[in-house]
Amino acid sequence: MPVETIKWEDGRVKLIDQTLLPHRFKYLVCRDVKTLWNAIKKLQVRGAPAIGIAGALGVVLGVKDSKAKNRGEFIRKVRKAAKYLASSRPTAVNLFWALARMERVAENCQTEDVNVIKKALLREALLMIEEDKKICRSMAKFGAALVKNGDRILTHCNAGGLATADYGTALGVLFEAKAKGKKIRVYVDETRPLLQGARLTTWELMREGIDATLICDNMAASLMEKGRIDKIFVGADRVVSNGDFANKIGTYGLAVLARYHKVPFYVVAPISTFDLFLARGSQIPVEERGANEVRKVLGTPIAPKDVKVYNPAFDVTPANLVTAFVTEVGIFRKPYDFKNKKFR
Repeated sequence: MPVETIKWEDGRVKLIDQTLLPHRFKYLVCRDVKTLWNAIKKLQVRGAPAIGIAGALGVVLGVKDSKAKNRGEFIRKVRKAAKYLASSRPTAVNLFWALARMERVAENCQTEDVNVIKKALLREALLMIEEDKKICRSMAKFGAALVKNGDRILTHCNAGGLATADYGTALGVLFEAKAKGKKIRVYVDETRPLLQGARLTTWELMREGIDATLICDNMAASLMEKGRIDKIFVGADRVVSNGDFANKIGTYGLAVLARYHKVPFYVVAPISTFDLFLARGSQIPVEERGANEVRKVLGTPIAPKDVKVYNPAFDVTPANLVTAFVTEVGIFRKPYDFKNKKFR
């Protein structure tokens, strides 16, 4: 069964602290918007859909104790909370999608009763959780049809239940394939520098009884050259109109290797991850994170303390390297022109 990554309980947000996995399983309790902002920034909650849900619940936290006396004043506080949460991480578009949705809910409430608007905001955030659960299951069913019995599959970073409200994106496909009785073997990139593959994906796959083998990121090419990878499934943090997409750093390299070795390369992402306001991948803002994430491994120094570091959290993969996109409304193949798709 999938883990419950994030939930609303007794006026607080409870989320699994993913920085402690796999050795400790602990919920972090967020009682205010600042704590939630830090949780997103520090990757205690991560994964594009989960970040979006966290942002929505963060708006609720940000205004639940507001003493605003009228609708206009309260909406300004909603916008202030949303703007603050938007500053936590720049790449995953689900965060901005969810925050904009929460702002619209407040703006569309015609009542002057602030308590009524507060309740509407909470209902909307909880609705996002339920919607995400259904979306995950739908993506999994479409994606599982691409998996054959005996497939050896490579995945990168973590795109499982920990990254969503339920089944996951790329890992959800694998969970569903197993549920349908398909025997698969999964190779898991460790995903430097923060090891989401090693710490999180292996943990999820093993909990589900799926044959998982951890590899260093630089071993993927060797496996493909030996013919030991049949398919690659990854998630995404932002997909733009022409099909270019951003995902955890290292994804682009995998896509290039997959093209050279003729390995199908699939991206699994909900429609909320599609940013149709951007035309091409070069327009996606890519987050750069702190140098010590590279200088250290889980807090242990591995490099000179003052060495210069380049640490982009994501890279952008061109659409022509993608075999297909798996979404909750179906599978999309080339040519990609999402601007004109009727899925919204």
